[in-house]
Amino acid sequence: MHKTLSVATRLAAVAAVTLLGACAGMAPAPVFSQDSLPDTVKVPAGHRVVLETVGVGEITYECRAKAGDAMAFEWAFVGPRADLNGRDGKKLGTYFGPPATWASNDGSRITGTQVAVAPAKPGSIPLQLVRANPATGNGAMTGVSFVQRVATVGGVAPALPCDAAGAGRKEVVKYQADYIFWKPA
Repeated sequence: MHKTLSVATRLAAVAAVTLLGACAGMAPAPVFSQDSLPDTVKVPAGHRVVLETVGVGEITYECRAKAGDAMAFEWAFVGPRADLNGRDGKKLGTYFGPPATWASNDGSRITGTQVAVAPAKPGSIPLQLVRANPATGNGAMTGVSFVQRVATVGGVAPALPCDAAGAGRKEVVKYQADYIFWKPA
């Protein structure tokens, strides 16, 4: 018995074939490249990107006496708090400190030790390379060896006066940065 396909069925088939053909021609999602970074914050050869996130949050500073000179004051870094979002905007975890801690929504987390920094554009916190400590919990952070902070926007200490009268005052500034997570290849 031979059946004739309806017009709707034939149109659906054509649409499906067209969509599959379009998907086959799509380029893979871009992977982070270190090519434009200063050498000091590049991850050593033999590692691969496993996660790219966009950190969106705040950095807290406190007006304090300078070390070694109780008569001079400066804005001192207190710590960050940021959501770590995927490139699609979905929240994947958080970043906070001290100590610098990246926590995935799956329960895994790492802390790290700064290896190097490099200047960023004016008005933005420096680029940074961090060596990760072994992860706690199993998940996205398991096996991460390095974290890079790149594409920084904002986050520098306030331009407000910091003196004896303001000692102890805290100010919060907004910032954004890409955090790129690397594992051995």
